[in-house]
Amino acid sequence: MQEAKTRLSDLLARSERGEEIIIARSGRPVARLVPLEQVPPRRFGIMELDVPEDFDAALPEGELAAWE
Repeated sequence: MQEAKTRLSDLLARSERGEEIIIARSGRPVARLVPLEQVPPRRFGIMELDVPEDFDAALPEGELAAWE
């Protein structure tokens, strides 16, 4: 565990390259460090359209006034 604390940056770099790291305390495995899968961009139906993260954010006042 102490070694993992002091070498965390190195362990993260190894995990990013695809390696699975087992962290142990007193010789007993307690955690597994694995690379995360990349999340694909959100899609809207079957259309080739990227939906921005702020899609449902409130419209500016000027835009709202034009719709009233």
